Parts: sequence; structure tokens; C-alpha cells
Amino acid sequence: MADPRVAIVMGSQSDWETMRGAQEILEALAIPCEARVLSAHRTPDRLRAYLEAAPGRGIEVVIAGAGGAAHLAGVCAAHTLLPVLGVPIDSSPLKGLDALLATVQMPGGIPVATFAIGKAGAKNAGLFAAAILARADLAVRERLAQWREAQAAAVPELPY
Repeated sequence: MADPRVAIVMGSQSDWETMRGAQEILEALAIPCEARVLSAHRTPDRLRAYLEAAPGRGIEVVIAGAGGAAHLAGVCAAHTLLPVLGVPIDSSPLKGLDALLATVQMPGGIPVATFAIGKAGAKNAGLFAAAILARADLAVRERLAQWREAQAAAVPELPY
């Protein structure tokens, strides 16, 4: 998308299946975003350069998804003042619990907002990024409100 406002980064191409949920939400809300594979361990220089350039390119929020050791969100937070939203990915024998703990247990002073493991977490990170942008963007706020109203309207009152 042109002029992205949200960056979706992941440590591995296999994480895209999960992180696509954030992109789908942002696209539904007409919020430009971009996705990149940037490993904290395998491509640290590329990750740092990307994060350093992000604010100057209009990026306002970073959504970082990683499984296993899951240091990506923390490394992102260490290299930018932008809000970082961490999505633990279920990609290990521990079913994402290791990623959740690594993401949520950031030391004081380097915050990462942490979401649920997997696709629900990616979707909610997209919605949270929209809420951050909606604070200063009336059009995003209106689209987010409409999205929530449509979600509520889709819930039936009766179970039958």
C-alpha cells in the first residue's frame, strides 16, 4: 500500500499465515500498512535500518510477530520510539507459550504491548494499531466505530 502507517514485521516467512490477520484488519479499515520479514537474530542490521527509517517514511505503529524465542518485538522496541505491538506465534513444540512469555516479560523501560498467541492476537494487534491512530485521525476513528458496530450487529440475539 502507498504511504504505510503501520509496519507488520515477522521473524520468518512462515509467520505470515498468522500475521496476515493484522493486515486484513488494517485493510478493512483502509489503513495503509506494509509487511516485512526481519529477523532479530538472522538479519539484525536490516531490522535496525528498517526501524530507524520507519518514522521518516510515515510509520506510526509497529506490529511484531515471532514464535520460539520471540525476541523480535523487544528488539524492535529497543530500536524505535514508535509503539510496538507484540504477537506471539504458535510455531514451537510449546504451542506459543514460550513466545508469549518472551514477549510479555519485557524489562521495565522497554515496553511492548502483548497480544494473544496466534491469529486472534494478530487481528487484535491490527485493531489496537487502528485505535492508536484513531486518537488523532477522525476518519480512522469513524471507520473503527463502524467496524465495531458491524461486528456487534453480526451477533445474533438468539442461539437458534
